[in-house]
Amino acid sequence: MATGFDQREGFIWMNGEFVKWADAKIHVLTHGLHYASAVFEGERAYGGEIFKLNEHSERLHESARILGFEIPYSVTELNDACSELVRKQGLQNAYVRPIAWRGSEQLGVAAQETRINCAVAAWEWSSYFDPAQKLKGIRLCMAEYRRPDPLTAPSRSKACGLYTICTISKHAAEAKGYADALMLDWRGQVAEATGANIFFVKDGQLHTPTADCFLDGITRRTIMGLARDRGIEVHERAIMPEELEGFEQCFLSGTAAEVTPVSEIGPHRFVVGEIAKTLMNDYYAIVQPKHAVAAE
Repeated sequence: MATGFDQREGFIWMNGEFVKWADAKIHVLTHGLHYASAVFEGERAYGGEIFKLNEHSERLHESARILGFEIPYSVTELNDACSELVRKQGLQNAYVRPIAWRGSEQLGVAAQETRINCAVAAWEWSSYFDPAQKLKGIRLCMAEYRRPDPLTAPSRSKACGLYTICTISKHAAEAKGYADALMLDWRGQVAEATGANIFFVKDGQLHTPTADCFLDGITRRTIMGLARDRGIEVHERAIMPEELEGFEQCFLSGTAAEVTPVSEIGPHRFVVGEIAKTLMNDYYAIVQPKHAVAAE
C-alpha cells in the first residue's frame, strides 16, 4: 500500500510558515470540512519551475472571492511560497496543491467569523493516467451526474464542493473498467471530464465546449493558443452528445492530465491523430522541452 498523504516527509507551507509535514493539521470541526468552504489549485512543476504559477495564484484568489472570502496572502506571497516549497522539498517534476479554507472558529451555515487559512503542499508526480494507455488513448464512459446550472453553484470557482460529483463519477467509471467519464451539463450539452477539459477534432479543426458552467482551465487556454499558433481553427461552442459520432479525434487537457488522447467515449471511437499528437508535443515542449520526445 502506498504511503498515505498524512505520513509523508518534508514540509508544508501553512499560514505563512513552513511546518513539518506531519504537523500540518486542522481540527475536525473545521468549517471547510463540514461545509466545503474551501478552494484549491492544482499546479505542475517541471524542472523545478511551476508552469503558469501566477495564473494559478490569481485564480485561487478569484475562487475565494466567488465563495465570499479573501485569502490573507497576496498573489506574490503565494507565488513565493509555492516556489520556495518546491525548492525546499528538493523537487523537480512535482504536483503543487495550494488550498484555502474557513477554519473552526464558527460552525454553521453562517461563517463570517472564521479565520481564512491557507496551505501549500508539493510532492513528486508522474502521470495522472496510465502512461501505457495514454498514447493509445484512454477510454471514457458517460457520467450519471451533470455539471450544474451556474445559477445553482459557483461554477467559475475551483471550489472543493464542486468536485463531489466528479469523485462519484470517476469511481463509477473505474469500476466499469474505464479511465474516466464524460460529464454533460444541466442542459444536456457536452461539458468536460471529471477533472479535465475536453477537445474534439473534425476536418482539421478543433472544437471545445464553451466554458460557461465549468472551469475554463489554464491548460485549456494554453492548448487553444498553441492550436492557433499552428493555424488550427478553434471553435468554442455548444456541443451536443449526438455530435460525438462525427468527430475524428478527442483529447483531454488539464494540469494533471496535460494532453491525453481519448480513444473511446461509450459507443464512440476516435483515433489518436496528428493534431492530438502535435498539440501534445507542443505542450510538452513549452513546459519541459526534454520531455517532448515522449509524445512523438
